[in-house]
Amino acid sequence: MSADADLIARYLDHLRHEKRLADNSLKAYAAALRLLGDSAAQAGTPLPRVRHAQIRSWVTRMRTAGRSPRGMALILSGWRGFYAWLGRNGLADANPAQGLRLPRRERLLPKALPVDETVRLADASVPQDSPWHEARDAAIFELLYGCGLRVSELTGLNVAASDAAWQGGQGWIDLSAAEVQVLGKGGKRRSVPLGRKAVEALRRWLAVRGQVAPASEDAARALFLGRHGTRLSVRSVQLRIKRRGALTGASASLHPHMLRHCFASHLLQSSQDLRGVQEIMGHASIAATQVYTRLDFQHLAQAYDAAHPRAGQRRK
Repeated sequence: MSADADLIARYLDHLRHEKRLADNSLKAYAAALRLLGDSAAQAGTPLPRVRHAQIRSWVTRMRTAGRSPRGMALILSGWRGFYAWLGRNGLADANPAQGLRLPRRERLLPKALPVDETVRLADASVPQDSPWHEARDAAIFELLYGCGLRVSELTGLNVAASDAAWQGGQGWIDLSAAEVQVLGKGGKRRSVPLGRKAVEALRRWLAVRGQVAPASEDAARALFLGRHGTRLSVRSVQLRIKRRGALTGASASLHPHMLRHCFASHLLQSSQDLRGVQEIMGHASIAATQVYTRLDFQHLAQAYDAAHPRAGQRRK
């Protein structure tokens, strides 16, 4: 392994074990650093000796090749983090990825379904392989929409607290307190309240969960199992939610993160408590939560256009 490849591997280990980044985030960082390593190798420059002018030229090359502003921003963020880590460890004397201006990227609003449609999807009777699948998928939907969990947070939940859960970086449910203890991004833990519907759905699921034997010690702790007795995967949840949306006539292609958007948007519409929603969502910055205030205004504008007698003048 070359010296540069070793530095990248060590940094990714740092992100995995100390920062506790999710698998998808790690893959994105690894791809960005492979691009950095390839660019440095073509220039004949070791990674610790890369300079600002070189980074600027590589960003320009990405822009000329048609890479999106969002994609370039993600890559450059990965490069900045890598050089910040090198600097903290005395392996680089400057961060060459700092101070670069990228094209302004369009801020896309998250997609959320209307309240009545989301509630209809939650209450809908969905054809399933068995009552076991029906109880499990109903509980999954209630946790995603009723608690605003990320899909990785949901699949990492255990039935109860344990030393293994703390050590393994997993969350758990506490039905007696009507709470779910979540391990979020960056290894940050938070408590999220469980609503009545979620508690009822979880009780129904736990009553039948034992019908499938766990295939491992980890699966024995897992809240949600697949039909082969293993911890349910992120991809499986995505497919089950998409299937539910298709069978119940959702107005958009349904996915777990859309339910998280629905949770935040609907809660904010009702409570107007931005800080509270930020805390429950596990957002590090209030700016991430403020996106939902713009989504709320978009819904209000659509309602105005559809219902107000003077709206026709606004559309002209």
